[in-house]
Amino acid sequence: MNKAGERLYNGLVKENPTFVLMLGMCPTLAVTTSAMNGLGMGLTTMVVLALSNLFISLLRRVIPDRVRIPAFIVVIASFVTVVQLLLEAYLPALNKSLGVYIPLIVVNCIILGRAESYAYSNPPIPSLFDGIGMGLGFSFALTCIGAFRELLGAGKLFGAALMPEGFEPIRIFGQAPGAFFVLAMLVAVQNAIKNRRKKAGKPYEKIGSGCSEDCMNCSDRGCTRRFYDAGAAEKKPVRQPGSTAQGKRPKPAQKQAEFEYIDLDKEEK
Repeated sequence: MNKAGERLYNGLVKENPTFVLMLGMCPTLAVTTSAMNGLGMGLTTMVVLALSNLFISLLRRVIPDRVRIPAFIVVIASFVTVVQLLLEAYLPALNKSLGVYIPLIVVNCIILGRAESYAYSNPPIPSLFDGIGMGLGFSFALTCIGAFRELLGAGKLFGAALMPEGFEPIRIFGQAPGAFFVLAMLVAVQNAIKNRRKKAGKPYEKIGSGCSEDCMNCSDRGCTRRFYDAGAAEKKPVRQPGSTAQGKRPKPAQKQAEFEYIDLDKEEK
């Protein structure tokens, strides 16, 4: 799989920000009262995430390490402002539905996390596709949660009535507790699929965010090689101190120290 396809698959499946990493829970639980709201919030976040990843990657050699977080926030806030103005101009109903959660994209942990863990240390094109993949995964998760809540809580899907006339909506799914119920149900389904794949020998839960597989030059001191597949690496013999390429260096002969033994009993007599 090429780099771009790997980044898309990573964001949609392996590291889905909602179902796997459990990030961005505030908009996930707050705006998913309908499938349209979830889709709109997800696509808005995807645009900001992809553009911010691209620009942060382009500026990664210019931004100093000590001020990288404020720099990330400035870049993200700029794109959020542009997106919000476009929504106000062309999609005012969606902008009103999402409300304050559009400006809060600035501090969304998904965007800041991808900027820090991937875009700041990788080339622009993979960073762009990483943002698109994560945004698509977030959009897919929010749309699924919103669709279940709208279908069970109002009997509709994207505003169209689907349930028969005798269907009595389950009002709790339209309220805050319903978001927790649907999220828990979908995460349980995802975990069941992951466990089944793991038993079949096809695990996909290994996280690989931003890992260049260059452990020698890696700056992550807390990494315990969980990002690195040691089995696929070529095992090189480790040269022990005091050895040469042809064999072990002969140890120099140790000189025996000369000691003067004193008989204390004779000295006392």
